[in-house]
This record gives sequence, structure tokens and C-alpha cells, in this order.
Amino acid sequence: MSMNPFCEIALEEALRIKESGLASEVVAVSMGPAQCVDTLRTGLAMGADRGIHVEAQGTLYPLSVAKILKALVEIEKPELLVLGKQAIDDDCNQTGQMIAGLLNWPQGTFASKVVLDKEKQVATVDREVDGGLETLCLDLPAVITTDLRLNQPRYATLPNIMKAKSKVIKKFKPEELNVEIKPDLEVIQVNEPPKRKAGVIVSSVDELIDKLKNEAHVI
Repeated sequence: MSMNPFCEIALEEALRIKESGLASEVVAVSMGPAQCVDTLRTGLAMGADRGIHVEAQGTLYPLSVAKILKALVEIEKPELLVLGKQAIDDDCNQTGQMIAGLLNWPQGTFASKVVLDKEKQVATVDREVDGGLETLCLDLPAVITTDLRLNQPRYATLPNIMKAKSKVIKKFKPEELNVEIKPDLEVIQVNEPPKRKAGVIVSSVDELIDKLKNEAHVI
């Protein structure tokens, strides 16, 4: 099981924050079946200090993930949550916003640049929007979700891969965190789009104009 590339960028940013002296520890979290441990080992090999695996079977919807993260925050007491901006299986872009809402923490989504000021206890986040670049100043603790342009994740070196094998991965079950895993969405129906009519070749501009005017009714 490979790591979501957006989450890989989030982990890289957390590691850079620690390397700059602005964090004391990086904890990687994964939820799902036993294969998630392999993903966590990759994160530990990149440089995370320890991991947490929440063992869960079946589909995990964004709200359930957010509730699990909220429970872990109450245990771990972090000052910053850094997540990938979206999943890559269902393309949901919800978990970061939901966990921020559950915690009542400020959020900076789609981050393309992150600057922490530990003295002022704020994070400055640049995010790309349709109109250009938006800059947010967030009081810590806060939630940040990462975009592709934030950084280039490092490769795990062989010595770090070996070290990762001895790093701690703590295991939880959702019920130990008082979180009930249940579907929040129901797929009612999936339909194919209507088939388009075959195109035609016209012999002249006049014929094209006539079809657009009298058949398509667009002019």
C-alpha cells in the first residue's frame, strides 16, 4: 500500500518544520487494514519519529477519519496537524476541513507555502486561489492541508529504512477512541452520461450556419 502523494508532501513539510527547530516530534498516522503499517514504515523511514495505526476494516469516510483524528489529538496534544489536501481513491477534499471544524481550530487549505513563528504562535500559509495568491495567518494550534507545489518529498535512504524497523507504531481500534465507524454517505444511483449523436461533415459554411440556426438553435 503506497502513501497518498498529498500526504507524502504533508509529511515532508512536517519533517522540514522539525529540522528547522520549530517542532520537537513528528508523528505519522494511518487508518485502515494491516497493510497500513507498510505505509507508516515508509513515513518512519522518511524521518517521522513514531507512528500510530488505527486498525479499521471497510470503507472509512472523511467524517469518520476526522473523528478519529480528533480523538488522537486529544491524546497527543499536537500544536499543528498537517494533512494532504485530498484522498486519491475517491478524491474527497473534506477531512482537513472537518477535523478543523470538530476541533474548532483555524485552517489553511491547499497550502503552497508554510512559515511558522513559534514566538508569536502563528502559522502563515500561502494558498493558490483562482484570483492569484492568498495569504492567511493562523493562530496555533491549527490544521494545514498541502498542495502539490508546497515541496518535493525526500527519498528514504537505506540506513533510515533499516532504522524505521525499530521505531514505535502504536495501535488503536476505533472503539478504543470512542469513535463509531459508520457510512455517512449512500450511493443511490450511478448512471452513464447520455450518448452524444454522431457528428456530421458539412460541405460549406452556409450549410454549417443553416444547421446551427435551424437544427441546433444556437444562433
